[in-house]
Amino acid sequence: MSAVDRSLHDLASAAVDALTGERWAITDAAQHVPKRPGLYAIYGDAQAWRDLQLESALDSALYVGKAEESLISRDLNGHFATNPNSTPRTGGSTVRRSFAALLRESLDLHAVPRNLAKPERFANYGLADGGDACLNEWMHARLTLAVWPALAGMAVPLGDVETAVIVRFTPPINLDKNPGKLARLSAARSEMAAEAATWRPES
Repeated sequence: MSAVDRSLHDLASAAVDALTGERWAITDAAQHVPKRPGLYAIYGDAQAWRDLQLESALDSALYVGKAEESLISRDLNGHFATNPNSTPRTGGSTVRRSFAALLRESLDLHAVPRNLAKPERFANYGLADGGDACLNEWMHARLTLAVWPALAGMAVPLGDVETAVIVRFTPPINLDKNPGKLARLSAARSEMAAEAATWRPES
């Protein structure tokens, strides 16, 4: 094993240890999550796994992602809109789009173009009025978060560590880099994108 491979292995192991350790409720996480780059893992309670129609695995992460600049801005503000000044926007978050696709029927969510003034790129769909607030309420109630702050001066790119962790966890909400990705999720997201493509402004 080369020095770089050994370093990646060690970093991935440290990340896995942290991401399988302490977790926080989404609404409390801001007190614990640092304004640093790093990885994060999203977990769900028993009801979350049922709502997502997934076989329950409470000790398994639903999603693993990376924040290249700040776990606060990418994670808590971007995905979960925990800051009162943050507006939840599913169109700007692949995590939210995946949860929305699997919760479409149970939460009565409907896809629209993320930019109604310039409808395009329908795969990056947003949610119709009230949908983001509904999804946010579900996420805050059902999900918890663990983080691994990246080490200063790491020789290994953060994306490589993320890939290694995803391969180990095979979290069902991840599509990229995931050898165990959920086929049903891809289909559900395609259905949402198709719905967004049919949107027309009210006359």
